[in-house]
Amino acid sequence: MRRHWNEGGGTGNRMLFQLSATDLVAPSQGLNIRVAYQGLPGAFSEAAALKAYPLCETVPCEEFDVTFKAVEMSVVDRAVLPIENSSDGSIHRNYDLLLSHRLHIVGEVQLAVNHCLMALPGVKKEGIKRVLSHPNALAQCEFKLNKLEVIQQNMHDTAGAAQIIASDNLRDAGAIASVQAAEIYGLNILEKGMQDLSDNVTRFLILAREPIIPGTDRPFKTSIVFTLDEGPGVLFKALAVFSLRNISLTKIESRPQRKRPLKVVTDSNHGTAKYFDYLFYIDFEASMIEPRAQNALAHLQEFATFLHVLGSYPKDTSKCFSQEKL
Repeated sequence: MRRHWNEGGGTGNRMLFQLSATDLVAPSQGLNIRVAYQGLPGAFSEAAALKAYPLCETVPCEEFDVTFKAVEMSVVDRAVLPIENSSDGSIHRNYDLLLSHRLHIVGEVQLAVNHCLMALPGVKKEGIKRVLSHPNALAQCEFKLNKLEVIQQNMHDTAGAAQIIASDNLRDAGAIASVQAAEIYGLNILEKGMQDLSDNVTRFLILAREPIIPGTDRPFKTSIVFTLDEGPGVLFKALAVFSLRNISLTKIESRPQRKRPLKVVTDSNHGTAKYFDYLFYIDFEASMIEPRAQNALAHLQEFATFLHVLGSYPKDTSKCFSQEKL
């Protein structure tokens, strides 16, 4: 198990533990729900987990893949993973992991992300030569970071950047992370709202071993993934099955087939050609208990070469409050 030492400030000296792949053993029975997330305490993913389950026990993990495995092996009950950001787009790694791990999407969380520039006590903004953070966070703060003329260094997560500055006493460096990370690792916030766009929201998925029973008592979303044969208008036909039934699509994402990235197609008139072979991920606003959703997927299955329902779950209609208000 990897250990991280918090050297003073915030909540005081304490040892921080982060789950690694070698730690995946069955836990003892407990009453509280355990929720895995990627990163260290103070990460935005932890804030999303606490928004979804305010009384949960959060379990930090080294990598996205470890969070999936932790749920599969019953080390935790749920995982909360970022899937897209309003300014920076999709987290492609997690789309790939959704298909390689047979977990079910049972909910979503939308969190307003307030990026803060922080450093060790006594360090001024003018003294910072480099800024550490997750590459997505750095990209979301590109404009202000370019004005500071600092070197940008990629880290595994935002809270991990804050932890390294504190543990290694880096007085020439700053971190982009959350208010909670500054409190935990004893750093001073030099500037809040570092993100280029004020409306900076990250959407997270909640994953579990078993699906939930979809209902119609509240707005529901359904997420699917499918593949199609090559041919004129085939993607149009696939999307039309939803439009014909007045079902709104909220997300369309394509990812190359990792096991078969190219498809060879032979046409008697035009010979042999190679095409990229794609997986299509779609979110649509309907519950799988609704006949219109069932009919749409039955229609899609007539020409999809592969179709898998990732989950049917309640839509997050709550206010996207900042993690500062948790």
